[in-house]
Amino acid sequence: MAKITYIEFDGTEHVVEAENGKTIMESAIQNNVPGIDADCGGACACATCHVYVDEKWVDKTGKSETMEQDMLDFAFEVSDQSRLSCQIKVSDELNGLIVRLPEKQF
Repeated sequence: MAKITYIEFDGTEHVVEAENGKTIMESAIQNNVPGIDADCGGACACATCHVYVDEKWVDKTGKSETMEQDMLDFAFEVSDQSRLSCQIKVSDELNGLIVRLPEKQF
């Protein structure tokens, strides 16, 4: 299990105990975190689970694959810290991870 902090655009924080092997998106959906719509259900076929990974966690979450990068083209206000939360798997190494939610999703 890992503790993940989701921070909404307005600063509201949601701290979630996330199960190893699940994705950050699945953990958000299961815990009713607003701002992650996940329209495609985690198939990396939309950009409605876009998050910004906190700078100190970027290396630990890994690099995005080509498919994810292509989907991020459809997200609003993409940055170097942008990831699709459906593509980040929870592990003990991510305990304490902080992700920020964009102002708007599709």
